Amino acid sequence: MNYLWFKAFHIVGVVAWFAGLFYIGRLFVYHREANEQPEPARTILQQQYQLMEKRLYKIIMTPGMVFTVIMAIAMLITAPELLKEPWLHAKLGLVALLVGYHHYCGRLIKQMEQGKFTWGSQQLRGLNEVPTIFLVVIVLLAVFKNQLPTDITAWAVLGMIVAFAAIIQLYARKRRLDQEKQAALNTDVSKMEGSAS
Repeated sequence: MNYLWFKAFHIVGVVAWFAGLFYIGRLFVYHREANEQPEPARTILQQQYQLMEKRLYKIIMTPGMVFTVIMAIAMLITAPELLKEPWLHAKLGLVALLVGYHHYCGRLIKQMEQGKFTWGSQQLRGLNEVPTIFLVVIVLLAVFKNQLPTDITAWAVLGMIVAFAAIIQLYARKRRLDQEKQAALNTDVSKMEGSAS
């Protein structure tokens, strides 16, 4: 019975942690794109996103991660035979990489705060999809365990990565075309105003 309680709260921790992991990437994109705004909007937006990133990281993401790990340890203490399962080794390896990603996000927050961040919004959109890939594979491992069809899973993950890359490229193209249209419209308006005066 204790194992089921720990498992239930482990899942709660995972949900909270991933909610933060999904949102932090989006905040990074918005924070970066705030650079394109004129003053004073740029400074106001950057300060707001910086505050939101810090709070999300410290109040939701990190406690969610710690709670997830503590509940996982409790599950393993109550069912130590799980440590012999190959699927769990793979899952723990992915979780270790996810913890590394979590700390990398913390580093990005500090770099943005110091103005030393060099990534563009398109690269950040790609980074934002990393937790999705982790989540899919970790959940598949937890559900299928040693029966996970690795060939299908590998193709599915590769398909997800290609789809994410294509969507990000298409969105970047759409934004560029929208900006070009807006610039052309602004030029036309300026010309009309100039000829009217």
